[in-house]
Amino acid sequence: MNIGTRSQVKELIKKGQICVNGNIVIKPDMQVEEADIVINCQGKDYCYRKFVYYMMNKPSGIITATKDARERTVLDLFREQIMELNQGELSGVPVKDIFPVGRLDKDSVGLLLLTNDGELSHRLLSPRKHVPKTYLVRTNLSVSDEMIRLLETGVSIGEDEKTLPAVLEQRGDREYLITITEGKYHQVKRMFQAVGVTVIYLKRLSMGTLVLDETLLEGQIRELTKEEVSNLCSRI
Repeated sequence: MNIGTRSQVKELIKKGQICVNGNIVIKPDMQVEEADIVINCQGKDYCYRKFVYYMMNKPSGIITATKDARERTVLDLFREQIMELNQGELSGVPVKDIFPVGRLDKDSVGLLLLTNDGELSHRLLSPRKHVPKTYLVRTNLSVSDEMIRLLETGVSIGEDEKTLPAVLEQRGDREYLITITEGKYHQVKRMFQAVGVTVIYLKRLSMGTLVLDETLLEGQIRELTKEEVSNLCSRI
C-alpha cells in the first residue's frame, strides 16, 4: 500500500506504530488475512485492496506513459493529484504498480483508466473483445454523407485490412461522435485522414461501460465507484 519499504516498515513496527484491528504489531512476520483487516500506521487507517481503479480526464500536452525522461506523463499527473487529495501523501495507493489502460495521444484529451489490474487491461485492449470506444471529434472540414458512409463501412489506413465498421453521429458544425471497436495506432485521426479530413480536436468519452465523468476538470482524477468497477469487469 506504499506505506514504506520493508526496512522502514520494520522500524515502524519496532516503535509500536503499526496496529492490526486495534492491536499493536510486535513481530514483522505476523500473518494476516489482508482483505479482512484494518491496518493503522501512525494514526492513519489502511484497508488493503488488491486492485484500484481511477478515472482521469486527461489534458492536452501530457503523454500516456508511466515514465519518460523528457515529457510529463499521466503518472506524473496522477501522483500530483493523489498527493493533493491525501494532504501531501502517497501512502495507501500502490502508485508504482498503476498504469494507463491504452493510450491517448499527447494532444488528445478525455477518459483514461488508470489501474493495477492487468487482466482487466488485457480484456479491454484485446482486439478479439471489440470493446467500443466513443470519441468527440472536431474536424477542419465538414464530413459529407459519402465520407460518413465510408467511415461506417470501413476505410484503409495503411494496415493489412480495412477498419471495422464505425458508428458516426453529427453533433454540430464539423463536430461528430465516432464509436470504434478497435484500438490501432492513431486510429481515429487516420480514419478521418483517409477520407480527406483532418482531426483538430479529439476527446475520448467512453470505453466499454465506463463513461467520462464530465464534472472532472481536465487533469483531475477520481476513483471509480463500485458500480462502475462491477460493470466494467463483468461486461467484457
